[in-house]
Amino acid sequence: MLYRASHLWARIEVFLAATFAALITGLILLNVVTRSTGNAIYWVDEAAIYAMVWMCFLAASAAIHYRSTIAVTVVNEFVPAPVRYWMERGVDVVIFMFACLMVWICLRWFMPLQLMEAGWDIKAFQGNTFNFIYAEPTNTLGIKKVWVWLVMPVFTLGALLHTTANLFHPGHAAQVEAAE
Repeated sequence: MLYRASHLWARIEVFLAATFAALITGLILLNVVTRSTGNAIYWVDEAAIYAMVWMCFLAASAAIHYRSTIAVTVVNEFVPAPVRYWMERGVDVVIFMFACLMVWICLRWFMPLQLMEAGWDIKAFQGNTFNFIYAEPTNTLGIKKVWVWLVMPVFTLGALLHTTANLFHPGHAAQVEAAE
């Protein structure tokens, strides 16, 4: 059940990352055309950067599910299968610890409990915590930066789901991949 939820979420992440990749391509092409005609649209660069940030974090989370993150595999190729298995499990534990650390960082950064205590009043929250995460606008788009930064808790929860599923179902990714 946990692994199926992880697999479904990874597929959604891959779809969204691909959508952001297409958006980035479109924005860059728009930027090239408008700049070459002398009518540059000033917010396109910032939108492309934020789309790339979302794409990268969503793809990184999905890569944890598919066990396709960047790795140095030279040692894996020379050790027996049981040692390789325990090395992979060790990597899963490290990624799980990283995801747990990210949960703590996101809670400290976004401070959802303090926001709730302030009655969801942004100004009261800012006055109590001196945290302006929910009010700071982007430079050219004019949206709140929190919408961009929300990729961090989304990535964190995805990474936590995927690494937990990998811990409870070692080697299951390879079986699912082979079946597809």
